Amino acid sequence: MRYYVVDAFAEKVFEGNPAGVCVLDSWLPDGLMQNIAMENNLSETAFTVKEGEAYRLRWFTPGGEVDLCGHATLATAYVLSSFVETGADRLLFETLSGRLTVSRRGDLYELDFPAYTLTPVPVTGAMEEAAGFRPTEAWMARDLVCVLEDERQVREAAPDMARVTALDGLLLHLTARGKDYDCVTRSFAPKMNVQEDPVCGSGHCHVVPLWSRKLGKKELVARQASRRGGTLFCRDCGERILLAGRAVLYSAGEIYPGNQG
Repeated sequence: MRYYVVDAFAEKVFEGNPAGVCVLDSWLPDGLMQNIAMENNLSETAFTVKEGEAYRLRWFTPGGEVDLCGHATLATAYVLSSFVETGADRLLFETLSGRLTVSRRGDLYELDFPAYTLTPVPVTGAMEEAAGFRPTEAWMARDLVCVLEDERQVREAAPDMARVTALDGLLLHLTARGKDYDCVTRSFAPKMNVQEDPVCGSGHCHVVPLWSRKLGKKELVARQASRRGGTLFCRDCGERILLAGRAVLYSAGEIYPGNQG
């Protein structure tokens, strides 16, 4: 099968978040898709099949399937518009999180995603021990969001992954107000066998509603402060979040899943 690696939310290769993209004629067994994701060892590998006017899209981490992934959706839209439906300016995806739309705005790909509803939770000693800094606030949806005092703490954090795994929530996001950006965030997913997600789209479906309310603005420029780094242009639309970014092709090749012996 044809296989691509795309750096999403990136201005050039080796930035943003690399995602694998497999464009299929028909679905593979779940176990085989999981093995491919483990072999690729990227934070996500996306698999997509055309179904009517839309594409069915699924995302696998090395540790299992997830219900929402922003960077791999952006990467899939880039691959489809570049190599399959050349020049397409709007793509529809059917996913575990419902229908998602990706639109091209010049060289930006804008993702229309559901916003998570955050519930405040008490800050605990376990959170402080896991993050290395005591959060000023904590919020829970699918993931745990810990607000830190300043951007420096987010950038310098070296979380204890064993303690992160023991926390509630699928991922841990550490976030703070930024100096050059509206907010800065880092995302950790040891439960999915991903230590740090270089740029997390679904994480920003958590933090954008939070910072939109705090800052009193609907449009935000967010920075993922991982080592690779990535910039997201975000808009809070209430129950939906628009996330836009650029993408760069790193590689294209073939996978031979039949060579299993």
